[in-house]
Amino acid sequence: MSRHRRETPAQLRVYRALSSPVRARLLEVLHDEPDLDTAELAQRLDLHVNTVRTHLGVLEDAGLVEPVTEDRDRPGRPRLLYRAVARGPAPDAADDGYRFLATILASSLAATSQDPAATAEQAGRAWGGFVVDQPTPLARLGTTEALDRLVTLLEEFGFAPELEDEDADQPRLVLRRCPFLDVAREHQDVVCSIHLGLMRGALDQIGASIEVEDLIPWARPTACISHLTVTTPSG
Repeated sequence: MSRHRRETPAQLRVYRALSSPVRARLLEVLHDEPDLDTAELAQRLDLHVNTVRTHLGVLEDAGLVEPVTEDRDRPGRPRLLYRAVARGPAPDAADDGYRFLATILASSLAATSQDPAATAEQAGRAWGGFVVDQPTPLARLGTTEALDRLVTLLEEFGFAPELEDEDADQPRLVLRRCPFLDVAREHQDVVCSIHLGLMRGALDQIGASIEVEDLIPWARPTACISHLTVTTPSG
């Protein structure tokens, strides 16, 4: 029997669900406080209710949360509540163990690859295409919607992005936070190249006519900047 273990679709759904720090945080909150509705979750995470609903849908599809109807003994429509499905300890998106693992992997890549930046970007491209919210088959997104999806992806991963689009043909993405700042200080070429690849892979996957020209670390005292080029009229 082959020793290789093929991932099932169910496992892939779990991996994709947990690839978002926002969803990891949602799951952590529901482990600590079961039976919350979307409004309560939105308040705790400082998110819009519709954003919370979207993330809950992904977590429910992966079997990580379940909806339950409120047991109500007073007049009024029962609320739909959510609780985490027991699968062991809740993931912590900011856990030091993940940062330690990231440091190990970044240092190993830097030491063993002939071109660490290129290898890191390639990995980022692969994952960017995997985690981005993809359009339906044969659909082609306009520039505005494609940029919205890229910004949403970066928000989910904790970059605190801000789109500066005074020039519609050459907008800029200002990334005000690095989720792996400590690792990036030591292995800037690897970490920043992964982030660059993440953006390029996401835009490639959704078929956007937008090129990510670069990612300049700490171009401003508290932010990195990525320059984009729109190759078709804004839509």
